[in-house]
Amino acid sequence: MKFLGISSRTAAALCATVSVVGAGSAQQTSQGTTEYWMTADTASGMASMMGGGATGGGGPDPSAAMRMMMGGGGGQAAHLLNLRLASPRTAANPEAEHVPPAVLGAGHSLPLVTPPASRRAEARNSMVPEGMERPRGRILIYWGCGDHARPGQPVVVDFAQLSAGEIPAAFGNAGISGIALPGPESRPGYGEWPNQRTRTSVPATGSLVGGHVVRGNYTPEISFTLTQQQDFLDPVRLTASEAASSGAVPLAWAPVPGSRAWLATVFGGTQRGDVIMWSSSEVQALPMALGMGHFSDADLARGVRERQLLPGETARCTVPAEVAGATEGAMLSLTAFGGEASFAHPVRPANAPASWRPEWTVTLLRKSSHMSLLGLDMSDMMGASERNENPAEGEGNPRRRTLLDRLRGQ
Repeated sequence: MKFLGISSRTAAALCATVSVVGAGSAQQTSQGTTEYWMTADTASGMASMMGGGATGGGGPDPSAAMRMMMGGGGGQAAHLLNLRLASPRTAANPEAEHVPPAVLGAGHSLPLVTPPASRRAEARNSMVPEGMERPRGRILIYWGCGDHARPGQPVVVDFAQLSAGEIPAAFGNAGISGIALPGPESRPGYGEWPNQRTRTSVPATGSLVGGHVVRGNYTPEISFTLTQQQDFLDPVRLTASEAASSGAVPLAWAPVPGSRAWLATVFGGTQRGDVIMWSSSEVQALPMALGMGHFSDADLARGVRERQLLPGETARCTVPAEVAGATEGAMLSLTAFGGEASFAHPVRPANAPASWRPEWTVTLLRKSSHMSLLGLDMSDMMGASERNENPAEGEGNPRRRTLLDRLRGQ
């Protein structure tokens, strides 16, 4: 499928490149401490379709995207859970599992599979995945909410710089670093879920609330309990996203309980092959890297303080006319970050020496993301769908027809 004025293969390669450039350094786990990491994401709109494909083995489906955007599937969002166990111990035949509460709905046990040695070697490969075309051309970067782009925008970046791992000087001191989760090369003992052995996923109604146990032959037994306030976040729900007469696109959304910060991004392409990127950050930042990451409470607080992220109580932002008018079929992403929950055993004693380390730690990171086409009038589309009509007929609006055609792959 081709969309945004660039091929989907180029878009995927660009996402991989920018996310690696903007990511924080790999986690250096404490010697002697077993670390368990959980990311719990809620995905709605087109993000739920893409997330489902990632865990279920299927690729993105344009018709599924259309159904999601029109409220298909009962309006439910996807719950995406990622588990990673990193231990200083190993075993000849490593085995580990996560026993979740029954309300998760993903089965009695989630096997934490250790990848084969060949997969571990792949962890050192190039930041652009094998088989992906290396992106070419330019990125035009905008930032800030408002009817019009601020003076000095856009900043123009060459793809070759990012592919080489070079962050332009204009962005050298901007952008908080997301947490880099441990991977196959991080510790002697490592296991992950989802994996190729199990194709199960968490249903839309699945919940994290209750007792959890992690056990295996290379890890101490880890036991912890999650509360309602540590469950999956609610889905992000846009309440306004239609273009105004000025060409700008005012956005509005419903509150998400537990959100600590927000980020809106736009990603699109021009007819000449340039890529347009915009974020709601008030300072220069690489928006794709921010939106794809997970952040600690400290990073979220810093991001809000330095105006890279919107405060958790924010419910409005306007995409400038220069951004909305530069591309057709641009993708809008809106993310609520829910912060972290941490557990450790044993509890740090009073007056502990600097060398003291717990036996194990658990870190849970949560966020909720929505993805749709920028400027799409969802109410008109849903009404036309119910009448089995083309939403653009009789209105003389070629832009609305182009959005539908692009989503259908035409």
